[in-house]
Amino acid sequence: MLGIANGIDVKEYERFQERIRNRYPITVSVGVGEGKTPIRAVEVASQQLQAAGSAQDPDRREVLSAGNTDDSPGSVTVGHFDIVGVTESFTDTEHAAMAGLTIQQSMLVLKQRLLSEYDSIAQFVGGDNMIAVCPQMSEDAFGDVVEHVDDQTGVEYQVGIGSGPTAHGAGGQAKEALEHCRETGTRVHEATTIQQRATDD
Repeated sequence: MLGIANGIDVKEYERFQERIRNRYPITVSVGVGEGKTPIRAVEVASQQLQAAGSAQDPDRREVLSAGNTDDSPGSVTVGHFDIVGVTESFTDTEHAAMAGLTIQQSMLVLKQRLLSEYDSIAQFVGGDNMIAVCPQMSEDAFGDVVEHVDDQTGVEYQVGIGSGPTAHGAGGQAKEALEHCRETGTRVHEATTIQQRATDD
């Protein structure tokens, strides 16, 4: 399981482990990593756990390995992707098996493009939605991802972009920006643009 934990103190992980231990018949090991990109942070977090022993080692229980972490949190960028007109394009025109396969293939291409070109991590979050955690990226870079998926699969995505000190805040901005895409037909939109327009008005 991957989590975005921007600005969380190490003691919070200890409390999390304690809550799990007290409520469920399992324990949880946690590796914490930081990096300039999401992929680098995941690599470091994975190395923290791997250095503590194999995941199948009976002696490796409830490890918490955070290494060196910076007390000053940075900014998180989140892209919220969804398929344009999925009902008209797939649900109402294709049988369920073909619609599901086409959508899954497009999501795999999206994940691969974000990973290979932008060191970003995307996960399916239900329906036709994908959430991506990214380094700072321009609207043009997000546009490249959307265009690449369309070229490779024929599935058109739109994406709202948000940034902030926490994943929750950035995700909220990304959702707001995605709603703007749906209302206006824009394919790529950043939440800061919305906020700036509100200030200008």
